[in-house]
Amino acid sequence: MNKTIVVASTNAGKIREFREMLEPKGYEVKCLADYPDMPETEENGETFEENAVIKAQAVTDRYGIMAIADDSGLEIDALDKQPGVHSARWLGHDTPYDIKNQKVLALMKDKNDRTCRYVCAIAVTRPGQKAVVFADSVEGQIAYEAKGNNGFGYDPIIVYVPYGRTMAELNKDEKNAISHRGKAVRKLEKWLNDEMA
Repeated sequence: MNKTIVVASTNAGKIREFREMLEPKGYEVKCLADYPDMPETEENGETFEENAVIKAQAVTDRYGIMAIADDSGLEIDALDKQPGVHSARWLGHDTPYDIKNQKVLALMKDKNDRTCRYVCAIAVTRPGQKAVVFADSVEGQIAYEAKGNNGFGYDPIIVYVPYGRTMAELNKDEKNAISHRGKAVRKLEKWLNDEMA
């Protein structure tokens, strides 16, 4: 059984998280950097699920291999669930997250409702088969200031209320246990185990 999975991403943080979760289970995790001739995929879906399928299917169609892609982002209730599916592209793809995070904090300055959630949808595609999608989320609150150096993206400004710390203040094991991606990956792992059994 070929246990190679291509993570259809160039996001180093995301790839690292998938490797940490899947390599101990015997999977060889590759990423788009291993396929330099893969053209950029336009993520034009309306939902996290649609975008995840678009990204994974593009790799499967081109190389005839199993691919996995996640689309995830931050929904802030007081901002009409923005940035949502545009989380990575919000304020521009190349804008550093510390600037994005400061912008969120500024927009939220006078808001009483600070509820938000990270949503993650993971799609698995295989040649000749229908895509399978696993989705999950984690509820949080927008912090009043950025804190912590772990994690990536919006992690420094999202407080996980039961721990009273931001996602960027949690260690790897704490974060994987509660994160939207951790939960979706566990669904994926269970499915993989059943499929590969």
